[in-house]
Amino acid sequence: MGRIVVSEFVTLDGVFEDPGGSEGLDRGGWAFRFDRGPEGDRFKLDELVAAEALLLGRKTYEGFAAAWPSRTDDAGFADKMNSMRKYLVSSTLAEPVWNNTTVIAGDIPAEVARIRAQPGADILVAGSGQLVTTLVAHHLVDELRLMVFPVLLGSGRKLFAGGFEPSGLEVTDARTSAEVVLLTLRSKDDEAT
Repeated sequence: MGRIVVSEFVTLDGVFEDPGGSEGLDRGGWAFRFDRGPEGDRFKLDELVAAEALLLGRKTYEGFAAAWPSRTDDAGFADKMNSMRKYLVSSTLAEPVWNNTTVIAGDIPAEVARIRAQPGADILVAGSGQLVTTLVAHHLVDELRLMVFPVLLGSGRKLFAGGFEPSGLEVTDARTSAEVVLLTLRSKDDEAT
């Protein structure tokens, strides 16, 4: 079974919206004001290398599809992003432009559960706040990885704004890297979060 791994950049007050500034929000770009250090870079590379597929909501997918195909880097991050399988959750985008993309529409929890039940490596979710809420509500998240940035924005979309039952998590790793905190959490229950 492939694990669903949600990986997010988040502020101390829970905002995950526009960390890179590409969405044009007045508070966007907050993640680039801090040094995440070499261990933070390794954290992101390791989770991508361990993944076999990306699972993305439409808005995140469109941002990634616009940026990643033209990028290159020495670590191989861009090559991995561009070559791996992608699952796009969308009811409006039927013709994806990024290679290796399959559109998921309809009963999202059932489709994701079916994909998760197939043999394979991790399925990585980034951004995609509405999708993450759905996955958490249906106990489909196996691991949560947060890169926490030391900033309070005061407003913006919160990663966990509600829409699901309370759930206990176990911290399996917590460390600092330069100016950020790297957290890895799993459900305390037998089933996923």
